[in-house]
Amino acid sequence: MSDQHHNEDLHPETLAVRSGTLRTEFNEHSEAMFLTSSFVYENSQIAADKFANAENGFIYSRFTNPSVTMFQERLAALEGAPACIATASGMAAIFALALTVLKAGDHIICSRAVFGSTIQMFSNILSKFQITTTYVDPTNTAGFAEAMQANTRLVYIESPSNPLTEIADITAISKICKAANALLVVDNCFCTPVLQKPLELGADVVIHSATKFLDGQGRVLGGAVLGSKELISKIFGFNRITGPTLSAFNAWVLLKGLETLSLRVEKQSDNAKELAQWLEKCDMVEKVYHPELKSHPQHELAMRQQKKGGAIVSFVVKGGRENAWKVIDATKLCSITANLGDTRTTITHPATTTHGRMPVADREKAGLVEGLIRLSVGLEHVNDLKNDLNRGLSLIK
Repeated sequence: MSDQHHNEDLHPETLAVRSGTLRTEFNEHSEAMFLTSSFVYENSQIAADKFANAENGFIYSRFTNPSVTMFQERLAALEGAPACIATASGMAAIFALALTVLKAGDHIICSRAVFGSTIQMFSNILSKFQITTTYVDPTNTAGFAEAMQANTRLVYIESPSNPLTEIADITAISKICKAANALLVVDNCFCTPVLQKPLELGADVVIHSATKFLDGQGRVLGGAVLGSKELISKIFGFNRITGPTLSAFNAWVLLKGLETLSLRVEKQSDNAKELAQWLEKCDMVEKVYHPELKSHPQHELAMRQQKKGGAIVSFVVKGGRENAWKVIDATKLCSITANLGDTRTTITHPATTTHGRMPVADREKAGLVEGLIRLSVGLEHVNDLKNDLNRGLSLIK
């Protein structure tokens, strides 16, 4: 039994609670957790039909599980996507997409301002399969057209970027991609569908690290790819064989996380905006990055694409790494961890953590200087966060 609704008639907040639910014969109200490796059949014919895809149903939890299906359907409803496939992590989602749509000799255009592990995957792993990558400034739309080659098959961007919240013009870049018959992939981790819907802006594919805001409480890992039914069907075939599987338990936790996604992200974004405005007034701070600040170079574009600025605030303190570490180490409330999207505010030094494996020259070119600190703002009272950060900022001479 399913709890299906006409998605086009419902608001996102309702879809986050109601869409995708499957019920057993026991008619449970809360979604059940299906912790099973396999499924049984009434007879041999039914088993044969399901394995041959002649009859719909669940076969083996490496590639079919009701808990995972519910998460996929709910996230697809929120993103306005025709289909979704879940994976064990955000990186698994990127890798499954890449190996599904790319072959030896193909070319990727990637924003230079993406998660460090994404760059490592493209440059060090996909390159082993003769797949090349060109990195471009995400804020220079013309640069995507200039980097386009006859063999370009995939264009990958984060908007906002990690950690400087740079904004790419998704609609303009999508037109370039469509003219070149290349897929535009947008990592929507920072905004989530609460603040931004890349498919409506012209993107072909949306990537999520569900570990971040979709869970929202730092409990489990997960990832997802969203796009056309044809594309997701192909990725399903890849995942069925290779097994980058989202567990049923993690899917259930993520499913419950989606129920409060709007409440969390909206409040976290409001807290982040206020904190960013306060940091701009601090004498010890050289620069603050948040899309809702009028000083942000892509402020107007961000406000066209996004509902709000998001929960990520990055700022540069005077005195480089030494003082950045002073600020971080002096905090008592913020959690010193590289994860983000949590209800608890997290703080990290990107140059030595998330982007620490990038060559120094590449890091500096991307603006990831030694004095940069990244905050993922949580649900604490914003005045408590100001006081916590001020412990370290007051130590800078």
